[in-house]
Amino acid sequence: MSLDITMLPLGPLQTNCYVLRNGGQCWVIDPGMWPEPLVELLRREDAAPTAVLLTHGHGDHVGGVDALRKAFPDVKVICPAADAAMLGDAQLNLSAPFGMAVTAGAADATVEPGAELQLGQTRWAVLDTSGHTPGGVSYYCAEEGVLVTGDALFASSIGRTDIPGGDGQRLVRNLREHLLTLPDETRVLPGHGDETTIGRERRLNPFLL
Repeated sequence: MSLDITMLPLGPLQTNCYVLRNGGQCWVIDPGMWPEPLVELLRREDAAPTAVLLTHGHGDHVGGVDALRKAFPDVKVICPAADAAMLGDAQLNLSAPFGMAVTAGAADATVEPGAELQLGQTRWAVLDTSGHTPGGVSYYCAEEGVLVTGDALFASSIGRTDIPGGDGQRLVRNLREHLLTLPDETRVLPGHGDETTIGRERRLNPFLL
């Protein structure tokens, strides 16, 4: 069974939320603010998620966590370890400075780079793409050639680092070492904007040339 991917842009910043399904199991990655369309989709398609994976702890990516927990009480929330404190702190997750004050309950589990997760028959490597936040990660499935990058890598751009917790040198180093070494045809599913590929970003991304 191949991997099924649905993308929904959510909230005022149009954060890309991804619903991944394989082998009768479902994940949600980065449930953004204003999650009602996401909950409606999952209920309509009878796709109760087993896990919510977070690429990092910013408020526009974690805003729908509590709504998913309410709708699907068995779901487990998995957060990068170094960003875990951001879930419950609107200052740390940068939502308060933007006048939105988003918080979420504590993660059920944390992950570190180097871990491997399984969705149905697909295996996902946790890659270090910190630098936009202290603990940011990307999720990579080699069998399907899919990479979910959150706000680390975009089409022709990279995540902001001129914010609390940002480190530009660290982000660029991680992108070059852990993402640009992947096959050219790898699909990049970013946290905002259009899908791209590793090959395109290696050739054209001005921040990585």
